[in-house]
Order: sequence, then structure tokens, then C-alpha cells
Amino acid sequence: MDIRETILAGEKANLSPLAACAADTCGRENPEPEDNIRTVYMRDRDRVIHSKAFRRLKHKTQVFISPGSDHYRTRLTHTLEVNQIAKTIGRALNLNLDLIEAIALAHDVGHTPFAHCGEEVLNMRMQEGFKHNENSLRVLKRIEAHGNRRGLNLTQEVLDGVLHHSGFSASGKALTLEGQIIRFADKIAYVQHDIDDTIRAGLLEEKDLPDKYTDVLGHSLSDRLTTLVEDLVQEGLGLSLGPAGEKPKLSFSQPVHDALTGLRAFLFKEVYTGDVCQKERERASFVVDFLFSYYLRHPEKMPDFYRQIAVLEGRERGVADYISGMTDNFCIALYKDLTMPRSFIG
Repeated sequence: MDIRETILAGEKANLSPLAACAADTCGRENPEPEDNIRTVYMRDRDRVIHSKAFRRLKHKTQVFISPGSDHYRTRLTHTLEVNQIAKTIGRALNLNLDLIEAIALAHDVGHTPFAHCGEEVLNMRMQEGFKHNENSLRVLKRIEAHGNRRGLNLTQEVLDGVLHHSGFSASGKALTLEGQIIRFADKIAYVQHDIDDTIRAGLLEEKDLPDKYTDVLGHSLSDRLTTLVEDLVQEGLGLSLGPAGEKPKLSFSQPVHDALTGLRAFLFKEVYTGDVCQKERERASFVVDFLFSYYLRHPEKMPDFYRQIAVLEGRERGVADYISGMTDNFCIALYKDLTMPRSFIG
């Protein structure tokens, strides 16, 4: 028995009946020979980590655009926090940590520069709209390269988890419990850590948070994280397979769900769309909108790969793919290069 088969047998013997064992995967769009050591989910995780889209997350905004301190979250540190929270929950529920990690690390690779304001610009400019979770899938299936082909050729379970990581509604939930956990870990991470960054920026104090939510969740970052993780684990421990073997739906308890969604709504009102963030968002949106218009008029100025997409799939699609992959810094540098006057004297 080789190492991979030993791992697969261990999953079958030791993981929860609710877990997605790698031996039961729905597979890849393009079948591949198996690895001698790694399961399919381990290989998916490794492909994501080695991708350019994953590396670029370190220079993409989480909340605060181009902060003057290294201590604020970026899209990459957010991704790592989601991964760690999700694995804690998954270990407690005895689920497949390799699948959890693959989905967690991949879930935001389709995010635009300047966080959700970049997404909003592309959504307004594209006739078919633009959603970062759908774009993450596109990045993984069409934009990134693996070997001599486009697309990382990930398993269906990973792609499904990435597609369904966004939003609070129960509709469209991931097919695996591992994928469902990512949706909750994403909300736990960004709500609590965005509060932490906002307090660090001096825009809020802990006492400004509504008591009706913090009395339920806790009055510190650590307490709230503990409450949310423990609540989800306790709810998950009571789940079982349906009569036809279908996976159950994971959820918070109602009081915790209401407190988290209330705190999230508070953040949207006071921070995400507040005066300080809004000024930066308007500037960033202007830059993204300018670049979209420019490359729509001048697709020949884009790299060859994106020019080919513009020809094959439409100019809007090619421009959106190019811009959505940019880091904040590259986006700003391009804007300056296209708009700032330069001396003709050597």
C-alpha cells in the first residue's frame, strides 16, 4: 500500500461519517494520474498556494486601502485567518482538514483590487455583472495555469466550496460540510478582524459596539471569536446524515446568528460605508473605473493573454479579467503611468 492509499484508508476509518473523504471525490474536470503521496485535496491545496493569484492577495485590500501600518489586514492575512478558524471548527467536528484548507486558501483569489469597491465598479460596468466568488472560480478554472494548460483543474468539491463561500443566506449552500464551514469562517474572520482594524485606526472603540450584540458574542476580539467558533461546533455536533445520506445544513444557534448579522450591519453603516472609508473608496473606484474605460478603448495595451480573452469572450470580459487580477499597488501605478505628465527631455 502506498502512502496516499494509507492516508485514504485512515480518512475512511477515522473521520466523521459527515466528512468528505478524498476517496469519494467527484473528481476533476480533466482526469489525472494519482499522486503517490498526496490525496486529491492535498494536491488542490498545493496548487492554490503555488498560484500567482494567491501570492497577489498580499497586496490587495481587506478594508483599509493602502494603510500606513503593516499591522492592518490584507486579503492574504484575511485568507490565512479564515483557514485557521475553519480548520479549528473542522478538527472539532472531525472533518477533512485538507479539503477545508484547499477551499479556504482559494476562496478569495478572484477578489479585485481595493476590496468590494473594485468589485462594485466591475459589477456596474459589466453587462453580465461581477461577483468575486464567481470570479474566484474563473481564476481557478480559466486564468491560472498549471503546467502547460490553463486552469488548476481542481476537484469539484473545492470549486463548489469556493463558489458558495459568500453570503449569509442558507440558499445555495456548499455540498460538503467542509465547504459550509468556509462560509461561516469567512464571516467570523472579517467581522471580528475588521472591528479590530477599525479600533486600531481610531475610528471606533470597543465601547461603541452595540451592547445587544456584544452581550451575546463577547466584549473583546478573543471572546467573540471563541463564542462564534464554539457555537458553530456545538451546533455541528448535533448534525447527522439525512435519510438518503444527504449532508445536513450547518448553522449558528439563532441568538448567535442574530448577533453576528446585527454586528455586521453595524459595521456596514459605521465603517464600510462611513465617511473615512467612503472617501478612500470613491478615489479607488475612480481609478478602477478609469482603467476599465481605458482598456475597453485600448485592448491592445493589455498583455497578450488578456487580449486573446477579449477576442474570444468579449472585450468586457478580457478587461475585467485583467483588472480583477491587479494588486492595489499595480492598479495605482498603472493609473499614474497613464495620467501623469512626463518630461520629453532625457
